[in-house]
Amino acid sequence: MITGLRSVAKVVAVRGNMDRGNWAASYQPLEVVEIAGRTICVIHDLETLDLEPAGGFDLVVHGHTHRPSRFVRDGVLYFNPGSAGPARSGRPVSVGLVEIHPDSIDATVVEIDSLPPE
Repeated sequence: MITGLRSVAKVVAVRGNMDRGNWAASYQPLEVVEIAGRTICVIHDLETLDLEPAGGFDLVVHGHTHRPSRFVRDGVLYFNPGSAGPARSGRPVSVGLVEIHPDSIDATVVEIDSLPPE
């Protein structure tokens, strides 16, 4: 799946708690990227982020719970787009859309209802 995405655009991906095997060794648990002058942290499990307040990041994108969420703490936007895989435990199948503007960052959960349950 990552290879297919890379054929379309730049991909920043991290290793999750269920990512095992030789293929997973090349992924780090945390990545930091700068886009349009904003510093973005990508991490699987938000509970493992030990920087306060989030190391000067503008946006922290996280997962692990498969529950979409969006909140601001100490001026940092925290965003969990949910899970794009099969539906789990009644949670929606979803992806995230992040828009970076000169004076703000918007993050929206986009639900996808066309995938069958797991």
